[in-house]
Amino acid sequence: MSQAYQKAGVNLRAGDEAVERIKIHARSTHRPEVIGGLGGFSGLFTLDTQKYRKPILVSGTDGVGTKLKLAFELDQHETVGIDLVAMCVNDILVTGAEPLYFLDYIACEKLEPEKIEKIVGGIAEGCRQANCALLGGETAEMPGIYAQNEYDLAGFVVGVVEKEKLITGEQITPGDLVIGFGSSGLHSNGFSLVRKLLLEKGIPLEQSFQDSERSVGNILLTPTKIYAALASSLNKNGLIKGWSHLTGGGLIRNLPRILPKDISACIQLDQWPRSELFSWLFELAALTPEEMFEVFNMGIGLIAVIDAENTTSVEQICNELGENIYPLGLIEKGNQAIRIEGTW
Repeated sequence: MSQAYQKAGVNLRAGDEAVERIKIHARSTHRPEVIGGLGGFSGLFTLDTQKYRKPILVSGTDGVGTKLKLAFELDQHETVGIDLVAMCVNDILVTGAEPLYFLDYIACEKLEPEKIEKIVGGIAEGCRQANCALLGGETAEMPGIYAQNEYDLAGFVVGVVEKEKLITGEQITPGDLVIGFGSSGLHSNGFSLVRKLLLEKGIPLEQSFQDSERSVGNILLTPTKIYAALASSLNKNGLIKGWSHLTGGGLIRNLPRILPKDISACIQLDQWPRSELFSWLFELAALTPEEMFEVFNMGIGLIAVIDAENTTSVEQICNELGENIYPLGLIEKGNQAIRIEGTW
């Protein structure tokens, strides 16, 4: 092994060990279409063209953002990989796509094989939840770029959808229903504001959250929910006119992204439970409800627009999956605006 390279801060042997440690995690996600394993220059995946008449490949890329800062401070790295997969996969689910495979990129100041294995173990768990293969990735040791004990994550997912089943929101019309599905917490957005608030208020991550058995840090690190099973079940039955994944910008900025130009939505704020986490943040931040809804998901991680006639069918599928469904509001004529009614 190059001693000169190691003195410069790059440990090739640690890189080899990390690859060996993560191979078992990657294999646990493999689908029949995967060819080979980790260690090559690229990942190989067979697209079953017999399943599709006009397949459209759908791709997405994302990261975890400053939520990673909490993982660094608490030295807890097992779940941020789930966040990484969720942020990518949920973005392509809204097109009607089935996730096929996932690639990750991990850049760090110093490569620690045990820590890398924990991160990739979380990525593999996210891939299993999404039923997509962890096909490969890159781990880069970059001394001088990142602070000590810190790293960054990026992910890339590829899925496929039949052209005639592509969901774009173009068919949304006045009278359609807006329904929501609960989030697991903050997911992976709004953490820059949360970290600022904790610092200003002098709240340590180890502090008990609202006198519960869980700490503030533990609550905040709850991994992002992956909606693959839900979306797959509803998509294959043709029940969805439009999906919106509530990420940065919350409901106010994300729902309009799927609305036709002459369509708006009216949302009733009292139609879903007010979670303890968001109530706590609302009090802590002293923001207006409008500001809160523009930053956080406020307990709703995924929104769907459906024909009112399909309500019973959607409810039946959600009940079978154990998924709560919340009637958030109605679609109306307008200009891609969101009209808020009620109080939160």
